Amino acid sequence: MGSSSGTLASDFEGLLRPHVDYLYRIAFRFTGVAEDAEDLVQDLLVKLYPRTAELAELDQLRPWLVRALYRQFVDHYRRRARARLVELDGAAQGADPFDALPGDDPGPEARVERELSGARLLAALDALSDEHRTLVTLHDVEGYTLQELERILETPVGTLKSRLHRARARLRVLIGVEPLGGRERVEN
Repeated sequence: MGSSSGTLASDFEGLLRPHVDYLYRIAFRFTGVAEDAEDLVQDLLVKLYPRTAELAELDQLRPWLVRALYRQFVDHYRRRARARLVELDGAAQGADPFDALPGDDPGPEARVERELSGARLLAALDALSDEHRTLVTLHDVEGYTLQELERILETPVGTLKSRLHRARARLRVLIGVEPLGGRERVEN
């Protein structure tokens, strides 16, 4: 049993290790709290371990993993009362996530402006419903197409377009920005 268990462990690690950082990033965007994101990913990996052989046969593992992570997130937070999920105080988590982004700031004024804009954006994302925050994160931040999201979230494209439009409109109101060029059209 020891050798088959060792093989299963190495197969599992080889299959999922390339995706763990990505899953953590997505989980962090879902929860906004580092510890919750770690717990979410760890719980998912524990659930997936016995299904290693099944996972190895998937053609598109990453979208499947994102869907599984999303379901794990929904299940976890469905049981809890609605709470604020994004902490705006980077010190509470040890670091500001926007500090890791590359930039060519011309000076300290630009950095302060970027930090204020980032805090405003995080506050606006926090004010969105879980459904809208997830959709904006997966589509606008991670770059998933509406067709991919249709499979991941198991929601028709038309519904996703409508929700994305409403989520973006709500973000604009929260941030205080008007759309460029009039009406927005949600595409892919």
